[in-house]
Formats: sequence, C-alpha cells, structure tokens
Amino acid sequence: MSRTLLCCVAVFAMAIRVDRAPAEVVVVPAGHGVSEDIEITQLAIGDSAPEFELFGVDFRYHSLEMYEGREAVVVAFVCNHCPVSVDYQDTLVALANKYQKQGVQFLAINPNPADKVAKDSFPRMIERAKEKEFPYPYLYDETQKTARAYGPERTPHVFVFGPERKLVYKGSIDNGHQPPFFLADALDAVLEGGKIETPVMREGMDEHRIFGCTVKYLTEAERNKKGLK
Repeated sequence: MSRTLLCCVAVFAMAIRVDRAPAEVVVVPAGHGVSEDIEITQLAIGDSAPEFELFGVDFRYHSLEMYEGREAVVVAFVCNHCPVSVDYQDTLVALANKYQKQGVQFLAINPNPADKVAKDSFPRMIERAKEKEFPYPYLYDETQKTARAYGPERTPHVFVFGPERKLVYKGSIDNGHQPPFFLADALDAVLEGGKIETPVMREGMDEHRIFGCTVKYLTEAERNKKGLK
C-alpha cells in the first residue's frame, strides 16, 4: 500500500473516531399525557448541537449561534407543571448563576404543548420566569421540532455541549439533590479540560437513570392534525 493511500486511510479512520456516535433511538412510554409510546432519536455523545430559533419569555427569539463564543452551552428541557422539574428550578438557577460567570450559557426549553398541559402555556411560562427570576432564556418549543432534534425523555433533561458544540453530557442535573452532581461535574470537566466520568444517563440505567415527567410528545396523528411535519 502506498504512503499516500496509508495517509488517506489514517485520516478517514480519524474522522470516524471523531464522529463515531450515531443518534440513539429511545422510547418515551405512554401515560401521564403521552397518548402512546413515542419513538424518537436522541443525540449521542459527540453529536453536534442542532440549531434552533425559539421565542422566549423576554419576547425575543434565541438561537444557538447567538452564544457561539461561550465555553459551553447547557440546553435544559424543563416545564412548569412537572413536580420534578419544579423541584429543580432553584438548583438550575443556582448553577446558571455560578457557571454563566465562567462562560457557560444556559438555555431552558419547554417542549410541552399548552393543549396537552395548561400549566405549560406561554403565559404561565412568563409568570414562572418572573417569579423565579430565571437568569437564562426560557424558550417555548411549541412545535416540538427542537425537542425531536435533541431527544429529551424527561423534564428536566439536560444536554451539555463543549466549545465546539459537540455533546459531552446528557442526563439529570444531579442524583436527587445528592452527589454525584452530574451537571456541575460535567461543566467543571469542560472548563478544566478534564474527563466526564458519567457522560450518559438514560431511562433504565439503574443509578444513572434519567428521572422526571415524560416529555408530552405528540403522536403522528396529533402532529398531522396540527399540520406539523
């Protein structure tokens, strides 16, 4: 084999290693507002952050490219009604107040349609953001286009992207307000250039299980009725 061909093979192999992780198929189970089992694709570690443009409670549109200079971006799928998501509001605010000073941008996204859960309507989002003084944009994913691009299973469900906007952590904020503090540990690792010990938390992973209320995904029939693709 020629030296040129060997070099090409080496470069190709390196590219495979960089982009090695395909999207993962997950199933959000029926119940509690989800009409049937919903199969979605979820970003895998190493995937690029999908772009989006969503309207926020500050009456502005927000996109990922607005925060391209940040050291890391945390995309947190949350909502108003879920007791677990509500329980973690103060924790998420505290983490944002700490890490946004270090160049990390937090973005909170509500993926639940108001006709599924009235408490998750945009006016109620405005009220909650004012009440809790969210230090980050609170965005409404009314069409669920962004949620389907990222693949959150529960609320809260956080996705952390490093400087190159590659996914480095996905899962819960912490272990029920106890260590391990997964999100904080992941952000410390990104900022210090270290290793993330637990990069993935998924449904059915025992101690590394994602927990919270299911994202209220629309069925295909419901999406068709709304004219959503």
